[in-house]
Amino acid sequence: MQTQQKSAQKPSIRPQNPNFSSGPCSKRPGWTLSALNDATVGRSHRSKLGKAKLAEAIELSKEILQIPSDYRLGIVPASDTGAVEMAMWTMLGERGVDVVAWESFGKGWVTDALKQLKLEDINTYEADYGQIPDLSAVDTDRDVVFTWNGTTSGVKVPNGDWIKDNRQGLTICDATSAAFAMEIPWQKIDVLTYSWQKVMGGEAAHGVIVLSPRAVERLESYTPDRPLPKIFRLTKGGKLIEGIFEGSTINTPSMLCVEDAIDGLKWAKSIGGLSKLIERSNNNLQVLEDWVAKSDWIDFLVEEKSIRSNTSICFKITDKWYQSLSKEEQAAKAKELVSLMAKEEVAYDIGSYRDAPPGLRIWGGATVESKDMEALTQWLDWGFSQIKQ
Repeated sequence: MQTQQKSAQKPSIRPQNPNFSSGPCSKRPGWTLSALNDATVGRSHRSKLGKAKLAEAIELSKEILQIPSDYRLGIVPASDTGAVEMAMWTMLGERGVDVVAWESFGKGWVTDALKQLKLEDINTYEADYGQIPDLSAVDTDRDVVFTWNGTTSGVKVPNGDWIKDNRQGLTICDATSAAFAMEIPWQKIDVLTYSWQKVMGGEAAHGVIVLSPRAVERLESYTPDRPLPKIFRLTKGGKLIEGIFEGSTINTPSMLCVEDAIDGLKWAKSIGGLSKLIERSNNNLQVLEDWVAKSDWIDFLVEEKSIRSNTSICFKITDKWYQSLSKEEQAAKAKELVSLMAKEEVAYDIGSYRDAPPGLRIWGGATVESKDMEALTQWLDWGFSQIKQ
């Protein structure tokens, strides 16, 4: 289609929910503060009632994610970042490590492995935004650290085929923007982490760690030669602290956040579980793919469809006028478009991540309604016509 001129009329339909942030993400459809009415506020998280709430969050999570019965799931401090750090600091060093990165958070794990843990036997596989490294080069007989979906680049791994079933190493997967929106082949994963604030639209500051039997075996058989902060410790006396995976958290959680997580999980179960969550995210991506196919000013940052995220969906502006601008002017115009959408109250927080190329990042996770995504695309077309000189 032809790009609209500056005199174009504003769209008549607005998104009912303008929250398209990539974290904390939009709450589930119909959410209100009343969802927290049953929260165990003012009570100890170690009380019978508090532990029951935490156990409920754990069991619902395992059910919705279809986690194997012999895997463990625990609620841990410091969001997904804390969960990944916990895995790296407690498990790495027993053998060589391959770290795979193609955006800012993955590169952060590279930095941790090299400069903080100072691992000696480490290979790194990196790619620019919008691309993915050659996964066939990764040796899963070594330990591997990777993101399933790069939140700041919109690049996901296409599948788990590159991970051997009979691997000798552990796979440590940061799945914070993939869990609940993408199929996870659990037989390929030894440690998986995520946070409530992403696909389920929960609150921040709490992380989740999932351990396979092989990961538990590593924890109980290997003691790293480094001090471990209390919030990282998963074992005591050489044995896994089972209470963490039953509701006895390492530190005090927010019971309001726990209640909110339970509410989101119950909503997920009520609409049909994991398959429906994935379907909703895929439908949101499809809306944006249909829009891009008709547009002559914008394209996906991730050109290869098989590695394109259905949650953190990233875009680059391809219009000739825009491409003729300096890098500084391009960044300024992209920010102007983002600000205009916020001013019109049709989309908040849709700018690219600060380290990513200038453009847009629109969250398409399961809590977002496709009809809101459709309405947003019309406003983006109008908005671009306004910033174009």
